[in-house]
Amino acid sequence: MKILVFILCTAATLSAAAAEATPTLPPADAVVRVLLANPSVQAANSQLRAEEANRDRLEAGPHEWNLRFGGQQRRVTPSGGPNERFNEWNTAVERPLRLPNKASTDSALGETGIALAETARGDALHEAGRSLLKTWFVWLKENAAARQWAAQVASLEQQATAVKRRQTLGDAPRLESVQAEAALAQARAQQAQAEVRARSAGEDLRRRYPGLPLAEPANEGEPQALTGSADEWIAAMLEHNHELALARREGERSRLVATRSRQDRLPDPSIGLQFSRERGGEENVVGAYVSIPLPGGARRAGAEAAQAQADAADRRAAAVEQRIAAEAAAQFHAAQAGYATWQAAQAAADQLGQAADMTARAYKLGEGSLNDLLMARRQANEAALAARLSKLDALEARYRLLLDAHRLWDFD
Repeated sequence: MKILVFILCTAATLSAAAAEATPTLPPADAVVRVLLANPSVQAANSQLRAEEANRDRLEAGPHEWNLRFGGQQRRVTPSGGPNERFNEWNTAVERPLRLPNKASTDSALGETGIALAETARGDALHEAGRSLLKTWFVWLKENAAARQWAAQVASLEQQATAVKRRQTLGDAPRLESVQAEAALAQARAQQAQAEVRARSAGEDLRRRYPGLPLAEPANEGEPQALTGSADEWIAAMLEHNHELALARREGERSRLVATRSRQDRLPDPSIGLQFSRERGGEENVVGAYVSIPLPGGARRAGAEAAQAQADAADRRAAAVEQRIAAEAAAQFHAAQAGYATWQAAQAAADQLGQAADMTARAYKLGEGSLNDLLMARRQANEAALAARLSKLDALEARYRLLLDAHRLWDFD
């Protein structure tokens, strides 16, 4: 029931997050369906059920009723009388009693285990979202490269046709025709490689996330400059980071385990009732007893080891927090740099595109060489491709930042 409620709440949250303009990303409802069906998320759901059962086990306690039966034969040899033989038997029922403070600690341990499983499930969803985002942008980038090389091939095909016509008219040397055909062949090779990479990326995306529609966005949108300071973004990412939450909850559970180990230095007593039938039924005995184990050094050593493990868990959580804060800062600055890089790359692409157009007009007027034109075209193509990829890099960095700050596809 808890898992069903979680899935419905997650779907509602994701739909609300999708209200933001994210034209570059796949539809939010498809993302919900695909990620909730992800095997790692399903495994986390199963682990949650296991922890719920483990909580019930801890609350019930490790002690159970024991039933004991025994039989014996008594021989009596009185002086001056005949020997006697009696069949006798006894039975007892007993059970250790868990002390009240131990019961409350066990209950807290069970609840902490469920909290850990819930955090791990959120982490699985978040990591699946990260992986989807990365794989999606790999596919977009490979498709962008394939389209760019297709445009370059189309341009060079027109150029080669024009050069061949000029050569036929005696207005261009054969060398220019060879140069144009060579440039076209190189571009076609690049296009073929780009198309293979695009198909491979699409197949990878399809197999990793069955059911995700592989439709390129009609409008990618443009990267937006980040608002807010680095400290604000880092604080948001630390607040919602599942890895850090897991480390902290592990520390909490380790402290509870240490408390439970200290409590075990005082053993649980056992109580029992017994009945015995002796001398062939001439004597019937009913009794009660209490059994208390005498603790030894093993219990003390176990408590000390548990406390040391709790201290280690706290130190690990502190180390995780330091690392994640550093990674969050680097991620914020990378997103900022990605936006600036895209702007610079786009400006360079525009300038080189204009330079290529001017070189083409000069060549038509007989004021330049074909080699200059081909060089300008190649530079313009490389700059346009770099601008496209920089744009997608900037979009991916921004979406990754939003995802880690739980401002995009908030799975909690």
